[in-house]
Amino acid sequence: MPPSTSHHTLPPFPPELATAPLVSLSLAKLEGSESAESTRLFQACKDLGFFYLDMLGSSLGETIVQQAEDLNKLQKEFFSLDYAVKDQYGRDKIDPFFAYRFASAGVMRDGKELRNESYNIRKDDLLGNCEPLPRHSMIAEAEPLLRSYATHCRAVIDLLLSHLEAHLGLPSASLLNLHRIDHRSGDHVRFTQNPPQNFDESRAERGEHTDFGSITILFNWLGGLQIRTQPEGGVGEWVYVKPVPGSCIVNLGDAMVKFTGGILKSNIHRVVPPPGQQSGLTRNSLVFFSRPEDEVVLKRLKGGLIDAQPVEEESEEQVTSKDWVLRRAMGDLHGIFTHNGGLERKPHGEYVDSRVTPAVVV
Repeated sequence: MPPSTSHHTLPPFPPELATAPLVSLSLAKLEGSESAESTRLFQACKDLGFFYLDMLGSSLGETIVQQAEDLNKLQKEFFSLDYAVKDQYGRDKIDPFFAYRFASAGVMRDGKELRNESYNIRKDDLLGNCEPLPRHSMIAEAEPLLRSYATHCRAVIDLLLSHLEAHLGLPSASLLNLHRIDHRSGDHVRFTQNPPQNFDESRAERGEHTDFGSITILFNWLGGLQIRTQPEGGVGEWVYVKPVPGSCIVNLGDAMVKFTGGILKSNIHRVVPPPGQQSGLTRNSLVFFSRPEDEVVLKRLKGGLIDAQPVEEESEEQVTSKDWVLRRAMGDLHGIFTHNGGLERKPHGEYVDSRVTPAVVV
């Protein structure tokens, strides 16, 4: 029997809103190596860099959906703790990145300033690849669930990587060997929670970004995620990504753009308050971020279709995955927005060309 999700307990997503034109791919068909579905995956990664992954009909996928529901309950319990308790696991005490993080939501309730909160739990802690960071007993007790979820998400990501490297014409395991699960990397599970708040365009603009790493798996229960459309000859508009029960949202990060010389896309996105009847509810999301191993240098690979891509005359600074993540997290490096070859939003609102390499249609 397919897993039951909690979407039906929430107000519906407004049907009149424009939504992102994401294709829906079947995990079961990709597991079965169906050629047409594999081709659709490659096209989605070249066109938009975002797609739905239907988990139903796959034993692995349905397990992930059920675990996502269980982890959503866990994160709500964690975020319900007093601020003073959560602050003991903050970035100033535990780790600059793999820690509890917050920013003011600009909302007061009962004399208390509410927070937009997140908590990053690194994969390496869960899999024993390193000495684990201090964590609340609630998280420690849930370690088997978190470890299983991370392992299952990585199985899906490895499957996607294997399909992509085949379409790119790369030697077998070219991408997989940059993402070995038993090696240290920036992979992590992220809990997020945002209280009800009014839409603020300036706040939304500050949150516009591309993901740092390789592939992201996201579960949302309420609307709020937006991506920018990619019309020919323009910068597009912001549209919502509607949550779909039984499906996760998958998107590529900057590392895949760098590895493939711009063939694959890392699209800009942001999170705003939920729309319509959902606007009065606290919004949670569950994310698994996959990133290249810490020592991997983020540069274009050699072979297959990548060799047909033009090479920039000026060489770009090359950094390791670990340094890339830390510098992006601290705002020292800009992200990549590969709309029309690479438009990046600068602090004052203008968009400029920031391509990795000029894109060639393949």
